[in-house]
Amino acid sequence: MLLVVAYSRAARRTLRNLCREHEETVIREFGRAVLFEPTGHGALLACRLRERYPDAVRVERTRPFNEFTVPEIHDAAVAYEREASKYTPYARFATGTDHPGPETLRDRVLDRDP
Repeated sequence: MLLVVAYSRAARRTLRNLCREHEETVIREFGRAVLFEPTGHGALLACRLRERYPDAVRVERTRPFNEFTVPEIHDAAVAYEREASKYTPYARFATGTDHPGPETLRDRVLDRDP
């Protein structure tokens, strides 16, 4: 997917107009950010917007996150939400459990593109 973020008012207006004109290429809108299909047409729209507003538009290539590819992190999140008070910091919750600690999580790279 292509994530396009518009920072100026004019870039946001143009992005909204592009989304209305090309609904078939829009996956999801988030106000000043939009996810475009990872197709040539999505890339064309993103590049066109970037060309028009070079300092006010950012384009990133993304892919969906599948939490089940990291079961230890998924399990820790589920347990944290179910068992801990909303005021308990994760570091305190993870202490003395099999769940990864905050330092381990900060250093963990989820995946890399081939």
